[in-house]
Amino acid sequence: MRVDLFDFDLPEDRIALRPASPRDAARMLVVEGETLSDRVVSDLSGLLRPGDALVFNDTRVIPARLNGLRRRGETEARVEATLHMRTGADRWKAFLKPAKRVNIGERISFGHDGESCFLGALDATVAEKGEGGEALLVFDFSGPVLDEAIAAAGHMPLPPYIAGKRPEDERDQTDYQTVYAREDGAVAAPTAGLHFTSELFAALDAAGIERHFVTLHVGAGTFLPVKAEDTDDHRMHAEWGEVSAETAAALNAVQARGGRIVSVGTTSLRLLESAARETGMLKAWSGATDIFITPGYRFHTADILMTNFHLPRSTLFMLVSAFSGTERMKAAYRHAIDGGYRFYSYGDASLLFRDDQA
Repeated sequence: MRVDLFDFDLPEDRIALRPASPRDAARMLVVEGETLSDRVVSDLSGLLRPGDALVFNDTRVIPARLNGLRRRGETEARVEATLHMRTGADRWKAFLKPAKRVNIGERISFGHDGESCFLGALDATVAEKGEGGEALLVFDFSGPVLDEAIAAAGHMPLPPYIAGKRPEDERDQTDYQTVYAREDGAVAAPTAGLHFTSELFAALDAAGIERHFVTLHVGAGTFLPVKAEDTDDHRMHAEWGEVSAETAAALNAVQARGGRIVSVGTTSLRLLESAARETGMLKAWSGATDIFITPGYRFHTADILMTNFHLPRSTLFMLVSAFSGTERMKAAYRHAIDGGYRFYSYGDASLLFRDDQA
């Protein structure tokens, strides 16, 4: 499928640099069939039915952006690493910038951005190099000690379309984290969940709407552009996730009694689909998933998807097009752009109803 089918023009001033305040005051475009409705996130409890179930990704963003130095003789070069997937107690896959300055076997010393880091050093060896600036870093520290060192030396990994316009600050430490985050490991926030507040949860509870949690540690690959001209030539980066047996059983029970599964975010949806059987039944599941959903895909789990507005030509815009129809989503995005909706991680939301004819 041609990637340019998922292109659209987005004015720069539609990119949100800060979230709405309060979080649930963000606008929300409801897309149900051919109908587009302008609402706000705090309306969510009235748009769902008793017995429906929300599924949240409870991953927690870690300070995964590290500034370092590569030394070669008397020569030093600055290197930035964005961790994106842990593969062992002492090793992470990361995107290096600029990757060409680093060779396999070389050492990088992190924490060199004006402050000393944990125990004075956080050093790693470049064990492998892959495509697109990806590398495997093997750190001198391991396990919880490495976690502490990364927390001391790292920075919140704001998306490039925000970080390129303003520096990270103290507000981002809370703004770029869901209120229910609990499992450390993501290097990008599950942004649909950023809209939820304790007040919204209370309204959902009062309306008889369940909530359940899964974990998918979102990787930095979510921000990578699709450079291929055809979707068949694009490679997704794997992300680690888990659906517990308890959550799988609860969601199967929701479907059995006629309730609807509402996926909060594309990360929750991708994980549910990875765990689903061909019949649509969920099972306990854990592991790495690189599922790539494009139009023509048959969904097995969620009936409704709550998600933010995504990048042109991105895998996420392809996913929402598969969920609700490509032409319908292009029309919805035109409506959002013309109506002043705010886009991307700190932007507004959409509530999409599944179209099995998409």
